[in-house]
Amino acid sequence: MDLSFYRDKSILITGHTGFKGAWMCKLLIDAGARVTGYALESPTEPNLFELCAVKEKMHSVVGDIRDLEHLKVVFQECLPEIVIHMAAQPLVRESYERPVYTYEVNVMGTVHVLECIRTIDSVKSFVNVTTDKVYLNREWEWGYRENEVLNGYDPYSNSKSCSELVTSSYLNSFFQGSCVAISTARAGNVIGGGDFAANRILPDCIRAVQAGKEIVVRNPYSVRPYQHVLEPIVAYLMIAQAQYEDQTYAGCYNVGPDDVDCWTTGELVTKFCHMWNESNGTSVTWKNQYDGGPHEAGYLKLDCSKLKKTFGWKPKWNMDTTMEKIIEWTKVYFEHGDISGCMSRQIGEFLSLTDALNTQ
Repeated sequence: MDLSFYRDKSILITGHTGFKGAWMCKLLIDAGARVTGYALESPTEPNLFELCAVKEKMHSVVGDIRDLEHLKVVFQECLPEIVIHMAAQPLVRESYERPVYTYEVNVMGTVHVLECIRTIDSVKSFVNVTTDKVYLNREWEWGYRENEVLNGYDPYSNSKSCSELVTSSYLNSFFQGSCVAISTARAGNVIGGGDFAANRILPDCIRAVQAGKEIVVRNPYSVRPYQHVLEPIVAYLMIAQAQYEDQTYAGCYNVGPDDVDCWTTGELVTKFCHMWNESNGTSVTWKNQYDGGPHEAGYLKLDCSKLKKTFGWKPKWNMDTTMEKIIEWTKVYFEHGDISGCMSRQIGEFLSLTDALNTQ
């Protein structure tokens, strides 16, 4: 991917105030893109969107993805060439507590974005970001491929399966033979500096460290495809660029780590504790404490062969490097340092490695 492609391009990002959205905005703004964001206020306090100081460098619109008329106005104002749809209710546990809201945001939100794209002529590339949890989970040991059955179990996962189906229906019904290239991207579990969400394992670890408490792990035996946030962010932009230039690249893509970085939650927390203690001279520990929460998949990983074969893509940062970058970011945050500068350095390091790998 050549980030210079994005210079002066008009990009609309939904969900820009979230964790992944803030990293996406930071990367694109550093690349010289004209970025418009559409989302609710940041869902956590503190939040990365405010901390990384991108708000003043883009057009940030506070809006509800369920409000079709407002969204249409924003599309008409910014006339985006590329749309990255990341607005979502992203939490499994909250989806059990608020199932109707979860479906409204994740399903009708997708309908609204596609409806806006259908009614203007500016968009050439659309990427709908979903999740690895869209697949019917059979708890098997091999990775799910893009042609597997879509049927998520819980309301969050299932609503994202529906978002995939909505995208397919709009593509077949309204965009055949059009100039709009459409893809969906199904990413594994994303971790990185600046995630403050509730009921996510690394943010829970960091909150416990900050409070001087032992880390509590609800289910240390679940296997997940963990990856640094820059892995999927850069992959989304790679897909968006490729299909903008050649529509044959449009499709559905898994974005996840190699098998070696599909870890149990307990292994991940053990890695965090070891590296945090080594870096800070502390003795942070964790305990297994199941809290009787709702059903979550026990075993989940992705087969990313399609992305690798199509683009020559490969994951760049293994779990050791990923954890190193998370700890680096967290120490800057704890010390009230330059978070924007830290993120720019990490983005530069990641992209430099990407360039080096692409020349091999």
